[in-house]
Amino acid sequence: MAENLERDVKQICSRNGNDRTRMMDIVREVQDRFGQVSGQAMNTIAQAVNSHRVEVESVVSFYSFLSEEPKGKFVIRLCNDIIDKMQGVEKVAEAFREELGIDFGESTSDGKFTLEWTPCIGMCDQAPAALVNNKVLTRLSSDSAREIVQSLKQNEDENRLLHMLGDGNNADPLVNSMVNNNIRERGPVIFADLKHGTAIHKALSMSAVEVIKDVKTARLRGRGGAGFPTGMKWEFTRAASGSEKVVICNADEGEPGTFKDRTILTEKPDLLFEGMTIAGYAIGAGTGVVYLRGEYAYLRPFLESVLAERRNKNLLGVSILGKTGFDFDIRIQMGAGAYVCGEETALISSCEGLRGDPRNRPPFPAQKGYLTLPTSVNNVETFCCVARILDKGAGWFAEMGSKGSTGTKLLSISGDCTRPGVYELEFGITVSDLLEKAGAEDAYAVQVGGPSGQLIGEADFHRKICYDDVATGGAVMIFNKDRNPLEIAHEFMEFFCEESCGYCTPCRVGNELLKQRLEAIIAGKGTPEDLDYLEQLGKTVAVASRCGLGQTSSNPVRTSLKNFRGEYEKLVRENKDGMQRTFDIHKALAAGEDLQGRKSVIYAD
Repeated sequence: MAENLERDVKQICSRNGNDRTRMMDIVREVQDRFGQVSGQAMNTIAQAVNSHRVEVESVVSFYSFLSEEPKGKFVIRLCNDIIDKMQGVEKVAEAFREELGIDFGESTSDGKFTLEWTPCIGMCDQAPAALVNNKVLTRLSSDSAREIVQSLKQNEDENRLLHMLGDGNNADPLVNSMVNNNIRERGPVIFADLKHGTAIHKALSMSAVEVIKDVKTARLRGRGGAGFPTGMKWEFTRAASGSEKVVICNADEGEPGTFKDRTILTEKPDLLFEGMTIAGYAIGAGTGVVYLRGEYAYLRPFLESVLAERRNKNLLGVSILGKTGFDFDIRIQMGAGAYVCGEETALISSCEGLRGDPRNRPPFPAQKGYLTLPTSVNNVETFCCVARILDKGAGWFAEMGSKGSTGTKLLSISGDCTRPGVYELEFGITVSDLLEKAGAEDAYAVQVGGPSGQLIGEADFHRKICYDDVATGGAVMIFNKDRNPLEIAHEFMEFFCEESCGYCTPCRVGNELLKQRLEAIIAGKGTPEDLDYLEQLGKTVAVASRCGLGQTSSNPVRTSLKNFRGEYEKLVRENKDGMQRTFDIHKALAAGEDLQGRKSVIYAD
């Protein structure tokens, strides 16, 4: 058995060129093949790629989809983000527990099933949802959870779990998914038709500098949330020293409430690849990488087929469309379950086969990125906008939207509304108009921009969705009057505490302290001084954290405290006796009482 494992692992390493930088591909394949990346497998990998065991283990221990310990043949990952909880995921969880006879984080004794929680799988518009290995199951109930387990026990065939297929390319044999696109409103940029190669052909009729000028004239800003001018980023990358450059697409939308890129990858992958190819031409890159989140592995065969078709049409590869010297190709790099890899430097680390640890800046990726090469990292939606700009013109694009935010924006809307889904709308739409479109008649609070964004109340519903007012990478979560803003903030803080890479103290410790103090307030043990404590600590975490995750992770507390302060003040009380309400003397004395074998005389009940 040991000899077979060593042989198979060596073959996996060989298929990946025994290349240490392809560590993610190697360990993912080993995990899929053996249900674990054992110590013996790590030793074999390290030897094959000329690395060290500790480097392999550091990767395996970092990503939630990888494990040194064996996992079941069927790994059921049930999503427990706030939207899934609102839709009744706890009842689904209890059904899984009862049917499998195990709790979350455990495996059945026969090794067939592992049950796990996972933060977000990009299905908030059709929650509750789960992954069974790479199969996505949506709109679950306690009954369907029982049926899933019974079917797997009887047939051991994941495909039999799909009683119906979703719309559009979800029904393609290479996707074979029950996911629905839920595209509620189609705009002129992302969801309009584009003949393959048209935008590339127009780009190639211009110089690379002129292409970048067009993108700058369109005033395109990155759609990932930060809103950095795309043309400027490309200009920096092109001007960086070195003849070899890289284009990376960030398709790791892991923030709860975000699923817009899922629809692009399913229905408009050609538009994405067209934009990436134009970026390659503009900055002088020969390599393109799509970093695809592990939860979207079900889309990979389909995306690979689209790439193969584009190569056949000379839209990728050598001398694209006959342009001598323009050689550019794209590969897909799979993630393995780590939210922090949505941060561009952590994503680059992962692409290099390392832990998804964020890097210090400077140098910025445009100077030294992937494999120390100048690299431009852009969002899925951003590349799609680029292709449309080159097709229709910079002026056409700039006429849409608001003064500081041109074009359209894809919004993922979920929560307490009758029409959750994906909306392509021009920048400048008000939150109230957005709520009306989504069928949210009783909205009390709206989380704009995912957990790292801001929680706003009715007083701010007149504000506009744009970079100059209420900015968002795309997620909009709606909460009605039955929801508690403090509990919403607590859910998001739990997410950030779980997903922090742990590198820097402000993020690793500060977020935990924020969560604990929030819990005390919710439990009625808070004082007015705690509100000042939350404000000051939140600012410290934001200012002192190393990367974008930590710099925005305190936002759930800070924005809920700002916009729903009254809800906090209802729960805090003056501390007249000077005693800390969060301190339980009996709990503190319990260990000593056990040793003494008697109860405390001084602090008796």
